[in-house]
Amino acid sequence: MGASVPGRYWHGLADGRVQCDLCPRECKLHEGQRGLCFVRARENDAIVLTTYGRSSGFCLDPIEKKPLNHFFPGSAVLSFGTAGCNLTCKFCQNWDISKARANDRLQQQASPEAIAQAALDSGAKSVAFTYNDPVIFLEYAVDVAAACQDVGVKTVAVTAGYIGEGARPEFFGAMDAANIDLKGFTEDFYRKLCTASLESVLDTLLFVKHETDTWLEITTLLIPGENDSSREIGALSEWVTEKLGQDVPLHFTAFHPDWRMRDISATPAATLKRARDIAASAGLRYVYTGNIRDEAGQSTYCYACGACLIGRDGYTITSWGLDASGHCTSCGEICPGAFEPDPDSWGPRRTPLVFAAV
Repeated sequence: MGASVPGRYWHGLADGRVQCDLCPRECKLHEGQRGLCFVRARENDAIVLTTYGRSSGFCLDPIEKKPLNHFFPGSAVLSFGTAGCNLTCKFCQNWDISKARANDRLQQQASPEAIAQAALDSGAKSVAFTYNDPVIFLEYAVDVAAACQDVGVKTVAVTAGYIGEGARPEFFGAMDAANIDLKGFTEDFYRKLCTASLESVLDTLLFVKHETDTWLEITTLLIPGENDSSREIGALSEWVTEKLGQDVPLHFTAFHPDWRMRDISATPAATLKRARDIAASAGLRYVYTGNIRDEAGQSTYCYACGACLIGRDGYTITSWGLDASGHCTSCGEICPGAFEPDPDSWGPRRTPLVFAAV
């Protein structure tokens, strides 16, 4: 546990370097070098994952915090991450983890089987790979997902979707649900603030929606003056409607000053509510606001009759208008997602878990 393991998705180059193909960065490494993500390195002429079996911490969270509003609402999810990231977002809200060097934060160790059993024992419906991007620890995430599947626990990826074409099938094939960050809707935004590419993320969204059975929701963090114009929000919403479909839930969440953008003000609640109205006008049926207090913007409504299907006050379920098969109890229209006859009642609790030393 906690040792380097062989990595997948790489090839040797004619000049003697090794290229990592896991994400679109395609880091080209000499012996002993690490990729931008820091956790993938070249050792003995191959790529290895240096953080297998090690975590920055484990916690039981509400599933709505991921955010996932149509995937077993009200349930607990066992959340964990490692360290590092393959993006360089100046506005990162988890920078202490995503920007950490591997040994700075990885204080806990757990095997895939131990994580799956802990989720089962705690009553969590699912395990979420989150806090930092799970793409960079693909081998560990896929093994944990397999162990979870063996005991009937679902798996969730919270990711920026910056993953290579060759790795997408294995990674998302292991996930029951995913929330993918669509951070903005211009190449300039991705290049300037993330040193990444919008096109690669759009390709991932299209792949997950049309070539997998993974339940998909999308999050856009609105940053004042950067990606919050009505024009950009409208273009993003229209793309989601036309390319992914009206039923894909879209979450607009509030930025707060952090990492290298501490001089930018927090997102006003009015901006998120405006974005929600724009997305609804573009045809999206399930649009949510996050990181603010907004019961109307966080509840789920039947697109056909307008009845409240799932009332929410923050992370607490306040009402339930779905029947046992996920249909509106008022008009009978289906609500897309994964639901049980009655919601769980985990609520807003956040409960850290500590694994025994191994």
